[in-house]
Amino acid sequence: MNGAPCWVSLMARDLEAAQTFYGAVLGWTFRPTTLGDEFSLALNNGAAVAGIGALAPSLQAAVAWTPYFAVDDADLVSARIRERGATVAVGPLPMHTGRATLAADPDGAVFGFWEGRTVAGWSVGRGSAPARLELRTRDAFAAAIFYGQVLGWGSDEKESCEVHYEDDQVLVRDGAHTVAALRGGAIESAPDPQIRPRWHVYFRVADVGAAARAAAVGGGVVVTPPDLTPAGEEATLRDPDGGLFTIVSA
Repeated sequence: MNGAPCWVSLMARDLEAAQTFYGAVLGWTFRPTTLGDEFSLALNNGAAVAGIGALAPSLQAAVAWTPYFAVDDADLVSARIRERGATVAVGPLPMHTGRATLAADPDGAVFGFWEGRTVAGWSVGRGSAPARLELRTRDAFAAAIFYGQVLGWGSDEKESCEVHYEDDQVLVRDGAHTVAALRGGAIESAPDPQIRPRWHVYFRVADVGAAARAAAVGGGVVVTPPDLTPAGEEATLRDPDGGLFTIVSA
C-alpha cells in the first residue's frame, strides 16, 4: 500500500560482525542478495525480516535501523521533502528491483522510501516482519503532517495508509492494521526539546532475557533491562556499532 512501511535495514560498520551479533541475539540466519557482497538478507525461520549492509568507510553516518516506506514515484516524494525544508541525503538510487532513497525529516529523523517491487507478505506487526515501528519525535502532530504530505497518508486519490490520533500518539494504519506509531507527547503540549527524533524498530524474540544476555556477551549494551509492559516483556539493546533496537516477547 502507498505510504506503508515496506522494509527495515541497518548499515553496519562490519557486515560479518553484525551478522554474528544479530544471529546470536535474534536467531537470524543470512543469505546474499542481488545487491552484491556488501549486503545480506536477514531471515527468521526462512522468512525475510530485514536487510543489513556494510557502511562505506568514507561515510561518518551513525549506525541505525532505518524504515523504508513504499511509494509510487520516488522523484515526486523527493521533491515534496525538499519543498518542506527536509533533506534528501541519498538517491533515488536505481537497484535491481526498484529505486531507494534515504532522507531525514525536518527534525532530523532518518527514513527511507522505496519505489519498486516489495517483499511479498512483509508487514509490520505480522509474520516475520518487525513487531512495531515507532517515530520518537518532539511533536507527533507536526510529524504526522509532514509524513502525511510527503508519503500520501490519507490520500483521496489512491489507496493509502490512514492516520488516527489515539492516546496522545498518531497511529498509521493499513486498513485496521497498525503499521507505525508517532510519539511526541500530548498533541496539545509543547514539543519536548529533550527528545532526539528517530525511528525505532521492535523485533520479536522467543526469550527476551536470553536475547539480552546474548547481546551483552556479543559486545552490545543492554540499555533497558527486560521488563514487563502492557504489550509483553521488552528490553532495549544497542549493538556494538551503536544501532539501537528493542526486543519484545513473541
